[in-house]
Amino acid sequence: MEHVPRDEVETTEAVPGVHLSQLVAGERTSVQGFYIEPGASVPRHSHPHEQAGHVASGTLTFLVGDGEMAVDGDPVADEEVVVAAGESYVIPGDEPHAAVNRGEVPVEGVDVFSPPRLDPDWMDD
Repeated sequence: MEHVPRDEVETTEAVPGVHLSQLVAGERTSVQGFYIEPGASVPRHSHPHEQAGHVASGTLTFLVGDGEMAVDGDPVADEEVVVAAGESYVIPGDEPHAAVNRGEVPVEGVDVFSPPRLDPDWMDD
């Protein structure tokens, strides 16, 4: 069994207001923590990994699909999914998605990726 104390985990501000932490990775899954400030957003992206997550506090709006960029900078989505504190979600691999904190409090939670997402782009920053 591997144990990773929180004080040994680095947090990166992947984009302004979006703080991500690679918490632990095994052979079949990896766990990432997120903290998203009010008004901050995760740009549209996709990855081959299935992503299952849980929002511990705040409310996160996912913008799912290949929509174009709107004038205000928010992506236009084929679907908007609002996930509140205490709720969970699954995003299939290769599905384009973005996330926006439209609330007045930070959003905190965790994501689990399968297969493990060992080298996400944000870790290069």
